[in-house]
Amino acid sequence: MARLERKGGCLCGAVRYVLKGEPQATALCHCTHCQRQSGSAFSVNLFVKEDDYEQTGETKFYVDIGDSGQPSHRHFCANCGSPIMTQVLTIPGAVLVKAGTLDDMEGLRPQTEIYTDHAAKWLAPVAGAARFARSPV
Repeated sequence: MARLERKGGCLCGAVRYVLKGEPQATALCHCTHCQRQSGSAFSVNLFVKEDDYEQTGETKFYVDIGDSGQPSHRHFCANCGSPIMTQVLTIPGAVLVKAGTLDDMEGLRPQTEIYTDHAAKWLAPVAGAARFARSPV
């Protein structure tokens, strides 16, 4: 069976990436940090094996301290500011790619919603997705 490659990048095109395998999971995160970083009510994150993520172009990163007390490195394009991916140090060997940066989101469906205790009250739950008040990891 052929492996699907997904491509994506930032708004200005200075950062591009290829995902050389399907995401291990797709999750909506409603935490206040993802809300602020995305400028929206939530962030759609693809859990991808680090070995399956190949990037060209340079990102800068912001060290964010999440609820776990552990640092996460939130990578973004230094030119246009697009959030690209996050390295969560408590999830070794994986990166969280921002789904909004994909060239095509066809076939993606969130299986999980996390930090639902911070979800906007007007936002309906995703049908069939597991919901967690905090992160299960």
